[in-house]
Amino acid sequence: MPNNSPTRSTLYMHMSEFWSGDLGLTLVTISVTFLVFVITPLREAGLPGRIFFDLVVVALMVSGALVVEQSLVSKSFLVAAVLVSAFVLGAGRVHPTPFLHQFGSILSAATLLLYIRIVLLVMFRAGPMNWSRIQGGVCAYLLLGMAWASAFQFVEQLHPGSFRFVSTPVGMDQLTSKFTYYSFTTLTTLGSDISPVSPIARSLTIAESSVGLLFPAIFIGALVAMAMQSRPKS
Repeated sequence: MPNNSPTRSTLYMHMSEFWSGDLGLTLVTISVTFLVFVITPLREAGLPGRIFFDLVVVALMVSGALVVEQSLVSKSFLVAAVLVSAFVLGAGRVHPTPFLHQFGSILSAATLLLYIRIVLLVMFRAGPMNWSRIQGGVCAYLLLGMAWASAFQFVEQLHPGSFRFVSTPVGMDQLTSKFTYYSFTTLTTLGSDISPVSPIARSLTIAESSVGLLFPAIFIGALVAMAMQSRPKS
């Protein structure tokens, strides 16, 4: 039988080069930005295309997980989490039940947090200060908002009435769209017409608004520290 190890080594090298430059984080950032600001808000109007961008982000994140410095257990856990999350979300579309919707929402939140970890590992690995570091921060910020949106959605599905809406969402697409809007208005401390009612909903809202204030400050401080460390010593 032919030995596939040279092929695997070549593939791994190409993926590593892909993520060591700007291209990997650039594609992830563009995909997530389009998903958050175009596809998700218009889903309640029946706009297709969500699954395409979901698949692009999944493929990019899995390839990033395979090349960053982390244990085999961590890599295997991420791939397994992505596959299980995709299966549950797909099953919830085919056979919509409260359990599948709730389970899918909590898995989405967990998987998005794992994506943030991958982006930060790529962003803060050794190397010169470049544009990809800033792209990584933007991407992590957007993924954070998406993760919180899934958490809000889980709370509302588990305890209906945890949030007060001006117009009650009908179906999963409208619910996802409204909570994406609410999550990012909370993350940026802008405020919205959706109000948290239950204690857990209020606690999550306070936590996200706090993270929204702290994340940019910590991110800018980390970039400044990296820039100072990468400067040639005279």
